[in-house]
Amino acid sequence: MPRLHPRAIPLADALACVTSVPLTAEAAVPPFANTAMDGFAVRAADSGPGARLRIVDTLAAGHDPAGMVVGPGQAIRIMTGAPIPEGADAIVMVERTSVAGDDVVLEVAVPVGNHVRSAGEDLLPGQEVFPAFTVLTAGHLGVLASLGLRRVPVFPRARVGVLSTGDELVDGPDELRPGQIRDSNRHTLLALSRDAGCEAIDLGLVRDDLDTVRSAVVGGLDSCDALVTSGGVSMGDFDEVKKVLVELGASEDAWMQVAIKPAKPLAFAMVGDKPVFGLPGNPASSMVSFEMFARPALRQMMGHPSPERERILAIADDGFSRVSDGKLHLVRVVGAFADDGRLHVRSSGGQGSNLLRSMALANGLAFVPDGDGIPPGGEVPVALL
Repeated sequence: MPRLHPRAIPLADALACVTSVPLTAEAAVPPFANTAMDGFAVRAADSGPGARLRIVDTLAAGHDPAGMVVGPGQAIRIMTGAPIPEGADAIVMVERTSVAGDDVVLEVAVPVGNHVRSAGEDLLPGQEVFPAFTVLTAGHLGVLASLGLRRVPVFPRARVGVLSTGDELVDGPDELRPGQIRDSNRHTLLALSRDAGCEAIDLGLVRDDLDTVRSAVVGGLDSCDALVTSGGVSMGDFDEVKKVLVELGASEDAWMQVAIKPAKPLAFAMVGDKPVFGLPGNPASSMVSFEMFARPALRQMMGHPSPERERILAIADDGFSRVSDGKLHLVRVVGAFADDGRLHVRSSGGQGSNLLRSMALANGLAFVPDGDGIPPGGEVPVALL
């Protein structure tokens, strides 16, 4: 999947985005030597238990120390973060001192550099701060802010248009007529897109009409980087999404049957340079197929170096029984780490493709291969949700 074209975005909007180039410090952090403690700036040679030094000035954080000098037998009262004044080479923390009139009495001897933060201790000019393909966390943004950056070059968030198709769907609390159900997929897929780091665009609920579906798909592709649909990709006469994708240049191979359960029907096509993921209409199938196919591709578009969910080998406490059917079964599971340091998993509930609650309760998907299943206590690969 091709990555989106990088651009510089405001630092405040860059959380969870991925850097597109190495970032280099243009200045030292901190920019000057400063104190790590409230206390007294002294000459280390003058310190010692019972040493009495004359207090000649007070220096607060954010103030210029110009003209302030610590001479022999002298000290300057200093606050955390303030610059180290001329002549001083150590700090005695206030807890190890007492004040007697105009003097400070020290309880300890301190070495040169005591509680002094050196200029450039964190970063030096020309030093690489973060390499390309770094996923930016709050800590990364703090470092960049300390360098004065207002904008940061990243792979932008993918704008992902999400729509649901189906005459049977109703949005919101309106009373259901016979044969109708409430649309959950669009809301779920919008949330999954945001969770993947994308900018999710709600394209609404679309009826099973070829012209209406075509208009929604074309309009979505005009304004978005990718499209995610639910419904309309199976074998029914009113499954219009796959027809529209073929009209837009996708091959008949864009519609496929995938040997996994749930989430057998799937459509995928590149319309120009924009991917379209046609996901099945059953709620659990829609979520699983998003996790397996759409999420990794969208995150790859946004430059993520590890676009797939982390997978680990877990213990299936109760096992997973199944009948061989030529498919990989993706079992919704609840897992927790036990005293043995291993992740132990159990089914989160009913595994039907229409059962959404067990997907909501799950914190993992267990990969149960074709065959007789996993015996109790057996190992099973699990994707962590």
